Amino acid sequence: MSAPQPSGSPSGSQPFWNTPEFPRVVPFVVFLLIGSLSGKFFAGSEYWVYALKTLVVAGLVWALRGRLPEMRWTVSLPAIGVGIAVAVLWIGLDGRIPSLSALYDRFSTLWTGKAPAPETMEPPWNPLAFFRDAPALGGAFLVVRVVGRSVLVPMIEEVFYRSFLYRMVVRPDFESVSMGHWHPKAFAATCLLFGLSHPGQWLPAILCAALYQGLVLRHRRLGDAMLAHGVTNAIISGYAIATGNWQFT
Repeated sequence: MSAPQPSGSPSGSQPFWNTPEFPRVVPFVVFLLIGSLSGKFFAGSEYWVYALKTLVVAGLVWALRGRLPEMRWTVSLPAIGVGIAVAVLWIGLDGRIPSLSALYDRFSTLWTGKAPAPETMEPPWNPLAFFRDAPALGGAFLVVRVVGRSVLVPMIEEVFYRSFLYRMVVRPDFESVSMGHWHPKAFAATCLLFGLSHPGQWLPAILCAALYQGLVLRHRRLGDAMLAHGVTNAIISGYAIATGNWQFT
């Protein structure tokens, strides 16, 4: 007779959809996969793709919410303060820190002596301009974008990075790891990965990941980081709309 599996640990005989990893990883991965199709079909398809992935992933999160006890919003002054601070940091460092691709180009030029090919700049996300002849549609896409970034993205990213990945680095049986457990390698790994996932803003992304994780460690819950992340994205979106700096959307 085989020994019983520890509670919460993945089992080789257990279907993936029944594991604790499934609800924490799948919404995040689906969001990325659908997002990779952005702009691949026709001019303006990126707006439809974003709406699609927001709708699909919101449905997944709703369906899986009962399996994510840590995914509960928490309102606290420290979370709001961190969210504001990160937004100021993110906007303030824009254009001051070279992107990862720019750093690579500089290194490549020094190594080979050849200048890199000019990089093609994609137009910024601006549905109001693209759908100027259909302002209601453009406004609808903008609302979806702001709500998606300020509500849905904080939920799936904080669950993936701060709840799943951080604790998985600590121990494969990650559900047995407290939200307040300090682990230097897990802290560094999640911050660096979050930075790499934002190559254009890698430094502010690393710093904001550290601050969000600090909220989780201090309060031993995920809701403060979710709120901080949402506040950050809402402020950045508002700044982009108010100033016309659409690169922030």
